Amino acid sequence: MKGDRVEIVIDAGGEGTRTYEVTATRAGRRVEIETRRGVVEVSEVTRTGTPVRTARFMSSRVLALVEYPIADESPADNDPS
Repeated sequence: MKGDRVEIVIDAGGEGTRTYEVTATRAGRRVEIETRRGVVEVSEVTRTGTPVRTARFMSSRVLALVEYPIADESPADNDPS
């Protein structure tokens, strides 16, 4: 959903760490994460599953992978008053 985002923190060697972010930029798009053969792939995909943007990182360099899903309901929807 629009607003979903994933933050990736990698070890950049002597430079310390670097942070990258992949965000679902339009309505109907989502962010998917796949790990295969030593590579972490984070993609923004459409409703039909077509990748729009993809970021690939060596899994040995990934320090953290944080998902920030968009809330399905806003806090105002839960307020009984």
